[in-house]
Amino acid sequence: MDDNGKICAIHQPNFFPWLGYFDKIAKCDRFVVLDHVQYPKTGGTWSNRVAINVQGRRHWITAPINRKSGVWTIAETTFQRGKWRDKIIKTLQASYAKAPCYKEHRDFLFELVNYGSDDLVEYNMNAVGKICDYLGIDLREKVAYSSQFGFESSSNELLADLTQAVGCDTYMAGGGAEGYQDISVFEKRKMGFVYQNFVHPHYHQWNTEEFMPGLSIIDALFNGGIDLRESDRKDG
Repeated sequence: MDDNGKICAIHQPNFFPWLGYFDKIAKCDRFVVLDHVQYPKTGGTWSNRVAINVQGRRHWITAPINRKSGVWTIAETTFQRGKWRDKIIKTLQASYAKAPCYKEHRDFLFELVNYGSDDLVEYNMNAVGKICDYLGIDLREKVAYSSQFGFESSSNELLADLTQAVGCDTYMAGGGAEGYQDISVFEKRKMGFVYQNFVHPHYHQWNTEEFMPGLSIIDALFNGGIDLRESDRKDG
């Protein structure tokens, strides 16, 4: 099949990500999980933590990782064994039990939190994939993993390489890309470059007076405030 004119989005495998992540999947033709790049040696990242609403404040829930000596990739990263899944579920129960759609989505989300794999990529993409199915967003037919291709390029060259490798000729950047992405790299290859242009929907959030954007998809589901199935048509 000729994929000319198709859009590729590329993103690391995030931990129960925010709405913009799912909007990006909905709007692209191919979605590449960036799993072959180096995992940061210190600090948390979006691949092992995300923010939720706890008593009207932004609060991080975290899956602790096993840190190694030297350099390792996201694909080589594992979560620690322990009771972090139970801790996250207890936090969600305490924070959202009175939210309007808590009972509707509780079993589904808690099953994802309890998923048994300690492999970071497998765990996160299981959650992302199941949530996409839940929202009616097609991920299964469009997903690929950067570790499949063996590219040694970096930065914008890597993004262009991956976009072409999955049969697309246009790269879609997220909202914060203006400061670091060199569009000329894509232009030299006669490739297109578009921005996601995600507009964060405002919905009623339980237990807070001021809307907090950028929280986990968990917050949106428990509050019943999203429908991304049409987002690629409305905002694209």
